[in-house]
Amino acid sequence: MATVTPPVPGRRHRTPLARREARWAYLFLAPWIIGFLIFYVGPMLASLWLSFTEYDVINPPEYTGLDNYRELMSDPAVARSLGNTVYYTALHVPLVMLISLGLALLLKRVGRLQGFFRTVFYLPVMTPAVAVGILFLLLLNTQDGLINRALGLVGIAGPSWTTDPHWVMPGIILMSLWSLGSTVIIYLAALQNVPRDLYEAAAIDGAGPWARFRSVTLPMISGALFFTLIVNTIASLQMFTEVYTMYFGNRETQNTFNSDAASFYVIHLFQEAFQFLHMGFASAMAWLLFVIILVITLVQVKLSNRFVYYEGEDK
Repeated sequence: MATVTPPVPGRRHRTPLARREARWAYLFLAPWIIGFLIFYVGPMLASLWLSFTEYDVINPPEYTGLDNYRELMSDPAVARSLGNTVYYTALHVPLVMLISLGLALLLKRVGRLQGFFRTVFYLPVMTPAVAVGILFLLLLNTQDGLINRALGLVGIAGPSWTTDPHWVMPGIILMSLWSLGSTVIIYLAALQNVPRDLYEAAAIDGAGPWARFRSVTLPMISGALFFTLIVNTIASLQMFTEVYTMYFGNRETQNTFNSDAASFYVIHLFQEAFQFLHMGFASAMAWLLFVIILVITLVQVKLSNRFVYYEGEDK
C-alpha cells in the first residue's frame, strides 16, 4: 500500500509554473524597484547623512553630529512654521471632509445631471497650483478682491485677508477648498457602492434618515473616509506651492504681505535649503517632518481598527 508523505509545516512546494510566474513577476517589478532604490531610498539616505553635517553645496560636508537637530529645537522660526502647519492641518482636513461629504450626498440625489456636476466639481483640481495661488491672491485682495466685494453687498466689511495676521490663515484655508473635488468624487463613489437593501432593511426597522446615515452610510463608507483622512493630512503637512506663490513668490509680495503668518514648515525648509544653502539644517528639518508624518499616520492607522469597516471582515 502506497504511503503519502504529509507536507512539512512552513515549507512551501511550488510547481514549475508557479516558479516561472514568480520570476516574471520579479522581472516586471524590477524597473520600479530599481527606480525606488535610486530615486527614493538613495536620496533619503543621503539627506539623513547631510542632516548630521554642515553643508553649503560649495564646500564639502563637515560632520557636526546632532548640532542641526539641537538648533531645530531652539529655532523660533521652525516652531512658528510648524505651528502654522499644524493649525492649518487641524482646520483644513475636517473642513474638507465635511464639505466634501455634504456635496457628495447632494450629488447622489441629482440624477441625470450627476455626471455634469461631477465634472464641474473636479475641474478645479486640474488647475495648476501656481495659478490657484495667483487667483486667490486677487480674490482675497482687501480693496478690490471679489470676496470682499461680495461681503460688502450684504453689509459686511471684509477683513484684510493677506495682511492681517489673524486673517492670513483663514484666507489660506478658504483657498484650499478650491481643490476638494477629488475628495468629493471618492465619497460619491463610496456612497454609490452602499447596498440599497441595507437602507430598506433599516427603514423597515423604523430607522429615520439620521439613523440610516449614522448606522448604514457612515460604516459602509468608513474605508473612503479613512483613506481621505490619511491623504489629506499628509498633503496638508506638506503644503507649499500655493502659499509660496501667494506670499513668497517675489520680494515685493514678501514685503507687502504678512509672510510670518503664512510661513509653513515646507516653505521654511525650502528657504533654508535653496535660499540660504543650509543643506544640513534643511535635511534635519525634512527628517523631523518625516517622523511627524509617520507618527501621525501610525496613530490614525491604529485608531482605524476601531472605526473603519471593510466589507467581508468579521467585526
